[in-house]
Amino acid sequence: MTYADILAKLTEHSILPTPQRIDIAKILFVEPQHLSAEAVMERLQGNEQRVSKATVYNTLNLFADKGLVGKCLVDPERVLFDSATAPHHHVFNVDTRELHDVPHDSIRIDALPDLPEETEPVSLEVMIKVRDA
Repeated sequence: MTYADILAKLTEHSILPTPQRIDIAKILFVEPQHLSAEAVMERLQGNEQRVSKATVYNTLNLFADKGLVGKCLVDPERVLFDSATAPHHHVFNVDTRELHDVPHDSIRIDALPDLPEETEPVSLEVMIKVRDA
């Protein structure tokens, strides 16, 4: 993704393109991937960019709030930020801690439970947790 593409993407989502946000976006959007805030920090430091931990967390949460990335809660203590925002599901390996995308149309659900009155489903995401055999 080019610098111009990143600027356009941030602007399209009403995000002010600060240098730190651009640096984080460059890491996230190089390819579809799932990254923790810590992994983003490591990559920034590997590129000799100085960004505080708070800035990384705030930026990732801002990107998620604005729909630029998805949030995957793989366990109570681990959130991964997903650069693929088209509808899809996930397989999480609890042993290797790896998260993989599953195409949206590869899982079929025939029925949903009764939902609270005066509500309607907005999305459905499936997380399949596996362990090494």
